[in-house]
Amino acid sequence: QVQLVESGGGLVKPGGSLRLSCAASGFTFRIYTMYWYRQAPGKERELVAKISDTGGATYHADSVKGRFTISRDNAMTTVYLQMNNLKPDDTALYYCGAGRFYSGDFDYDYWGQGTQVTVSS
Repeated sequence: QVQLVESGGGLVKPGGSLRLSCAASGFTFRIYTMYWYRQAPGKERELVAKISDTGGATYHADSVKGRFTISRDNAMTTVYLQMNNLKPDDTALYYCGAGRFYSGDFDYDYWGQGTQVTVSS
């Protein structure tokens, strides 16, 4: 059974940090591009970051570039999102996805249920 389980979200003050994890199982993780998305109520879904199957290529949205870093550990079948210098606008439900094509940002085969990140003083 395919599972993507996000964790690490929570309430943090502006300027703080969180590290999100997405634990994958039930598919061949090492050949999949992994994505982090976020969505806040009333706002469109946004691609935050993605990482290629080997980890050799990454993308970070302009809104988070320099603050967030995506990484993966294929041996542990886990993808991470390190989030530093968090801002209130980062508040959203963050979820991960898996797809076969690096260019297919919204054509993922699997997705998780998400973890909530709230940035507030």
